[in-house]
Amino acid sequence: MKNLIKYIVLIPVLFFSAACEDEFLERMPLDSPSSETFFENETELEMAVTGVYNRLWYWPAGIAWFLSFDFASDDGWDRNGSALQALGRGEQNADNGFTNGFWSHFYRAINRTNFITSRGSHLRDEMDPAKYDRLVGEARFIRAYFYAYLAELYGDVPLVTSTLTLEESQTPRAPKAEVIDFVMSELNEIKAYLPMDAGEKGRITQGTVLALMSRVALWNERWEAAAAAAKELMDSGTYSVDPDYEGMFTFEGDNSPEVITRIQYLRGVQTHNMPRNFWSRMALGHSNKKPPQDFVDTYDCIDGLPIDESPLYDPQSPFENRDPRLDYTLVVPGSRLVNWIYETHSDSTMTWEFQGEDSVRVPNIEAQHAYASFTGYLYRKHVDVANYPTDVGSTDQNLTIFRLGEVLLNYAEAKVELNQIDESVYEAINSLRQRESVQMPPIAAGKSQEEMRNLVRKERRHELGIEGFRYFDIRRWGIAEDLIPGPYRGRVNRYGEGGWLNEPPMIDPIGTPSYDHISNADEMVVVETRDFNPNRDYLWPIPRIELETNTALTQNPGY
Repeated sequence: MKNLIKYIVLIPVLFFSAACEDEFLERMPLDSPSSETFFENETELEMAVTGVYNRLWYWPAGIAWFLSFDFASDDGWDRNGSALQALGRGEQNADNGFTNGFWSHFYRAINRTNFITSRGSHLRDEMDPAKYDRLVGEARFIRAYFYAYLAELYGDVPLVTSTLTLEESQTPRAPKAEVIDFVMSELNEIKAYLPMDAGEKGRITQGTVLALMSRVALWNERWEAAAAAAKELMDSGTYSVDPDYEGMFTFEGDNSPEVITRIQYLRGVQTHNMPRNFWSRMALGHSNKKPPQDFVDTYDCIDGLPIDESPLYDPQSPFENRDPRLDYTLVVPGSRLVNWIYETHSDSTMTWEFQGEDSVRVPNIEAQHAYASFTGYLYRKHVDVANYPTDVGSTDQNLTIFRLGEVLLNYAEAKVELNQIDESVYEAINSLRQRESVQMPPIAAGKSQEEMRNLVRKERRHELGIEGFRYFDIRRWGIAEDLIPGPYRGRVNRYGEGGWLNEPPMIDPIGTPSYDHISNADEMVVVETRDFNPNRDYLWPIPRIELETNTALTQNPGY
């Protein structure tokens, strides 16, 4: 992908040179390539495909688009007072900038692919056909990828697969099932055009296609298709579980055996500011995005039992003896973040700073700062400490969008829903739980379908935490109406005595905590109160501007 990116930089040079020719000056626009002459050669096709790839660089509300959804789920909150925060509160409408932005962005990317497929087919006879099929296949993948998200977010959406004239622009919504049929058909066709290993980081591969097939089929309860796609990827032997869970989400993750595809960034072309959004004030961050207490409490103890059942759990030392993925995913009080011990209680006016092999006591900004984490916790995943201090606001760390861990859990869930719970299902889950850096107890055989369904749902929250899946999971399981409404809580008030819950919360079979019985639950920070209307909020609103310009569209119920 980073080789592809160079064409973005070259485009202005190429067209400036062409403008020096008299014929070009007479017939073509000076500030852009002409749609009538574009796709003259292989280089222009490569540039056009790169233009589709760069639509993956989308940052609504200051967060990578594919991660942003989780900040409207029960696992995340956005402090910025943005349209994303309104979505989390259930206050979105047809003018919401966050939901409207996705519609616009996805269709712009789709239009770029439609332009390629509509205008570039003649090049297949003028260049290596295999290379043509691969390049166009990559663009078609991204079109299918975005259609899958459009259908999941908005339901029925216009299915446009070629460039439209003005007269054709009044396009009605296609049924969601028809859109998903298109997505699965596209993926099945382009799979043959792509290598399993591209040899060039960031490119779409067969592995990427199979991973998306398993995801889309799972989201739409096409269990057999989900299991088959996942199994094909698993059996390919191309990917394996990475022993280093935390390392997958750092710079080193580029070479992880588990990572299938990452969005590529390049200094001087495109960077991002994830460290600024996630990290503490002492680490030069703004802690804009914050996890709740119940995300912390969902993680089991190292004996495999939830915190309300495990004898290893101590409410006064709540982070000891816990699933290591808790510390790999979140920054909790008492843990190290960059060069400091992270503390958030008001009594912690001093903290430890690591200076080489030594540590010294220094003033603790997090204890009193008005914009320190309201909940007492931060996110650690996706951000490498190597970004400190120079790249906190502008890093070229690549971000993972597909990895084997998700595919294994897609496979397990699909097989459970088919009630085909065999050894391969346990192996898929346990290979993740028992990776070298995690070492959680294996799930024992002999579970019922309902028990396995709960275990898989819980495992997805732990293994895939803040990777952009939770929002879709709780919606497709039909439980968002149970989990989102009510207070979004942080730790016991950092200005109160102690700072910890007196008792462990009660944990349900899918890992959801309840604080109803806890004697000091009223001391927990309430960041905001959320709502979720089950008669409306399982779908996003169609943007008002789209309804006004395309009168063939209809609005979703409740908006």
